[in-house]
Amino acid sequence: MVVVGGGAGGLELVRKLGAKYGRKKHDIILVDKNLSHIWKPLLHEVAAGSLDANLDEVGYRGHCARWGYRFFQGSLESIDREAKTIRLAPVLDDHGDELIGGHTIRYDILVLAVGSISNDFGVPGVAEHCLYLDSREQADKFRTKLLNHCLRVSRAMMADPGADARVKVAIVGAGATGVELAAELFNAAGALRHYGLEVFDESRMDVTILEAGPRILPALSEKLSGAARKELNKLGVTVREQTQVIEARRRAMVTQTGDVIEADLMVWAAGVKGAEFLGTLGLATNPRNQILVTETMQTLTDPDIFALGDCASYTPPEQDVPIPPRAQAAHQMAATVFTNIKRKQKGRKLKSFVYEDKGSLISLSRFSTVGSLMGNLVGGALAVEGRMARLIYTSLYRMHLLGIHGWLRGLGLMLVGRVNRVVRPKLKLH
Repeated sequence: MVVVGGGAGGLELVRKLGAKYGRKKHDIILVDKNLSHIWKPLLHEVAAGSLDANLDEVGYRGHCARWGYRFFQGSLESIDREAKTIRLAPVLDDHGDELIGGHTIRYDILVLAVGSISNDFGVPGVAEHCLYLDSREQADKFRTKLLNHCLRVSRAMMADPGADARVKVAIVGAGATGVELAAELFNAAGALRHYGLEVFDESRMDVTILEAGPRILPALSEKLSGAARKELNKLGVTVREQTQVIEARRRAMVTQTGDVIEADLMVWAAGVKGAEFLGTLGLATNPRNQILVTETMQTLTDPDIFALGDCASYTPPEQDVPIPPRAQAAHQMAATVFTNIKRKQKGRKLKSFVYEDKGSLISLSRFSTVGSLMGNLVGGALAVEGRMARLIYTSLYRMHLLGIHGWLRGLGLMLVGRVNRVVRPKLKLH
């Protein structure tokens, strides 16, 4: 059994498979181009410097030794469905020298869980001038650039206290990533004065959110969306709805109405799609390069290949839109795929995937949390704000820890996390 992609769903799946079967009669393999995992909903905190990813990342080699599977570093290049093999591209170092040659891995059951990337919708200049938050490397890159601009402003203020130097950030997309990043930036900026930038604070930060739709956070109710917008305005975030970006230039966004919004840092968080290579694998995909799957999470093209998470597209019966690309969906899909792999080996009928929407929660850093709980949690829908929402939001990450580490180690890591919040610096500045 080969699982390609060590994100939330893929890592949880190999942990369960390893715990169930071990290495005696099963060869369970995880493939990922990276050496470690970080929960994607935390990347906005990594980008702002509020979270040290080195403390929260999960090394695949250590994890596989504990849970009885094997790990191969590499990127999926192609699938030979007749030979039932996958081909991994060579792994190169920073200088382009080959570290690991391209090689082939055989599979009986293949699971694709490679996540998603940002969808720039073909807007000119976005790929060249905008930053994304799809990976740990991209979040680290944003943090480095952010700190450099904060240092520039701090030095300018020291040289001329009357100077109106500012760090300007433009975020395209007012979904969870864009809104949470905007709030986290103000949290980080307010703490920088304690870490060597004595004359820098949140008043030096100009953050603008550009949303093409009529309101921010469309997954939430209008009431909660309005509450989040009000909180952002209190922080100093400029929110511009019904503002479509038609071009990205160096340090500027151009809107459909011709407005030019200058920015030192430009983040594109307006949508997701499957990676380009998914459309070259010979599997049925939708226009966004997501792999089309049946109700059992098997691909339409090959019953021995499953797909889950953001790279998969499944539209439930009697519904018009596919399951949204969320962490909770990947978690539930991983559970269904695990059950179906067990049933497939025994020749039993496979289980149909049923998505249970638990609601949405948006963290505005330490300032506020808003969201809604749905389904079996509350017997309907319930809007939550403040401390209760924050507590539930924190519990989502704890559930993720339990899913990939098991109860004993997961609880231990929760305890370590609480200690780290006390003894570690509030910001990662290197």
